[in-house]
Amino acid sequence: MVMDAMRMSEGNARECPIIDEEPNADAARFFDLLRDSDEPLWDSCTNHSNLSAVAQVFTIKSDHGLSEAGYDKIIE
Repeated sequence: MVMDAMRMSEGNARECPIIDEEPNADAARFFDLLRDSDEPLWDSCTNHSNLSAVAQVFTIKSDHGLSEAGYDKIIE
């Protein structure tokens, strides 16, 4: 989902310059989040990733004026 939003594909991702250094701590956490965002909700789930599920819940929260407490209750 993230790569689609950034319009990155196998073809143009290879055009990005390669840097031979390790990312700093903040960048490493960000890359971990990106990697985790494409993880399926469960092993056989093909419709949604962790990121798409969170995005949908945030959309519902926003569209219906759901309070933070209500959102937290849904997430629990």
